[in-house]
Amino acid sequence: MEKYLGSAGRWMARAAAVTAALLLAACGGGGGGGEAGEGTLRVSITDAPACYEHVFITVEGVRVHTSSSAGEGDAGWRELKLAAPKRIDLLDLTNGVLEEVGSMPLPAGNYSQLRLVLADNGGNAPLANAVQPIGGTLVPLQTPSSTQSGLKLQVHFKVEADKLIDLVLDFDACRSVVQRGTSDSYLLKPVINVTPKYVAGIQGVLTKTLATSAATVSAQQNGEIVRSTVVAPDGRFVLAFLAKGTYTVVITADGHATGVVTSVPVGTATVTTLNGTRTAIVLPTSPMNTVTGHITASTGSGTNTVKVPVDDALVRAMQNVAGTVVQVNGQQVDQDGRYSFRLPEAAPRRAPYSATELNFKADGDAAGKYSLRVTAEGRDQLTRAIDVGGGRVTEDFDY
Repeated sequence: MEKYLGSAGRWMARAAAVTAALLLAACGGGGGGGEAGEGTLRVSITDAPACYEHVFITVEGVRVHTSSSAGEGDAGWRELKLAAPKRIDLLDLTNGVLEEVGSMPLPAGNYSQLRLVLADNGGNAPLANAVQPIGGTLVPLQTPSSTQSGLKLQVHFKVEADKLIDLVLDFDACRSVVQRGTSDSYLLKPVINVTPKYVAGIQGVLTKTLATSAATVSAQQNGEIVRSTVVAPDGRFVLAFLAKGTYTVVITADGHATGVVTSVPVGTATVTTLNGTRTAIVLPTSPMNTVTGHITASTGSGTNTVKVPVDDALVRAMQNVAGTVVQVNGQQVDQDGRYSFRLPEAAPRRAPYSATELNFKADGDAAGKYSLRVTAEGRDQLTRAIDVGGGRVTEDFDY
């Protein structure tokens, strides 16, 4: 375990070395929620698994405000400006690796909005913001409104006098980058989880066969992904920056059944180890079937009723594994409201957490059975049961 933690530490040190040369300055005005004194905010970026070869963003700064409804031109913004824009490949930031953006002094108080300001894609190479699909070439990544006002994130954090608060911006690049229909154009629709930088986590080892099968591992609570990562080539993984609590670890890999480890405890400033190299997690192979569909909303009435795409919907495939509901796959729809992903047909494997040995058992009743959940801002959640045991499934939803 010590050797593995040392490896994770080296990943962290490498990321810190890359950003050590950043020169940052804070500017702006406004209060900090009425508390006396001044504290420090530090911001870092990490990434969940991405279904691309590269996703580049170029960060120019970070802005924060005490009001969640403050507009771009309102007074009270505090800003962290980089001396030079920083181009980051999100695909380098997995398994606990962080890219530190920088730190700034802030008046003590409560803050409710954070904006990540990105550079514009100019005519010079390399592109400031770009994506490279698997097997494809690097193409521009469109970032509407983010260059002037920043990517708006609703957050709630407190800065205390003479104390440091660490925030981690956890990009989900796979869900944040969407293709515009069938074109070669891609749009950044950011899905970013902002959390304090906890020092606890979960680590473990998969077989190399799983590691080379696009394996991902996530820590979930009540079917919601708290943290996720890709697996290193040797099968090791780290789910870093977790708060104290109990988690369900979900393992997915292309061509394999889903693995679920329940009731995994995480303490304060500790790393919970699921297993070692001698007991690497093995999951059986499975046929994979595609689930696809179209999310629309009906407008008008009678003969004038038309269906328009819901382009901000998120579609998730949930599975009840021996009483524990987990998320197995999911996707942000494209600009035409369409989605497509693959799900395993075989029975998922479930094991309760054990400090000695994980004992996986198949849940045959759950084989191929899922529940699709569709969520979109300002709309009710839509849910539908599906069974992929018979092959490809097409499920359209209409609001």
